[in-house]
Amino acid sequence: MEKTETMYHIGLKKEDLQGAKYAILPGDPGRVPKIAMKLNNPIKLGVNREYTSFLGEIANEKVLVISTGMGGPSTAICVEELAELGIKKLIRVGTSGGMQLNVNAGDIVIAQAAIRQEGTSKEYVPIEYPAVADLELTNALVEASKELGYTYHTGVVQCKDSFYGQHDPEKMPVGYELLNKWDAWIKAGALCSEMETASLYIVSSVLRLQASAVLLVVWNQEKEKRGLSNDTSFDVDKEINVAIKAIELLIKG
Repeated sequence: MEKTETMYHIGLKKEDLQGAKYAILPGDPGRVPKIAMKLNNPIKLGVNREYTSFLGEIANEKVLVISTGMGGPSTAICVEELAELGIKKLIRVGTSGGMQLNVNAGDIVIAQAAIRQEGTSKEYVPIEYPAVADLELTNALVEASKELGYTYHTGVVQCKDSFYGQHDPEKMPVGYELLNKWDAWIKAGALCSEMETASLYIVSSVLRLQASAVLLVVWNQEKEKRGLSNDTSFDVDKEINVAIKAIELLIKG
């Protein structure tokens, strides 16, 4: 593509990225400036729809920060257009709700794989194909979490399309299915629930990109149900710090 061709949805062109290969992907547009300010020489690129973008540097290498919005469809669009612009390595930084009783608010979850209980990824590959993280990026996130001294978990996360289907399934006509599947995911060891990682992993696999995700646990729905102590945490600095440290480790090799 031409350097001057602007991507329709994210509003960026190849020359904006100045050769960047890494991208940090929060869902929330409001979180982008917060991340960018932790990078060297941050500059604002633009705002278009749910896609707010900044460019900065880590270890003298250009790194893009761009929001994906909420859910699989907008995440897939973002990844598709970033691939056109030359991005190769993507790290999602997001929030989640804990599912296992040992996954507490304030903990970090590094998603090795994602349950595809959403619709976007099904329009790329059949449901039997797994949504799996890139090993190199995932190992870097683990190493970064260790160096920073954060409590972290690695494993499978659950992805859905309906936030309120998770939090109030009884009011849904298909509540019986939602409740049974939720119970199955917990019994199978799913660590937390969120909305974007499955789409990120599947689209990245199809486009031959590297992707992984680091998630902050905001609270734990299962602990709440059991009347157990259940704090909340919105310390997104943790997941941001892990992503930045991981990219630094990767660049320095």
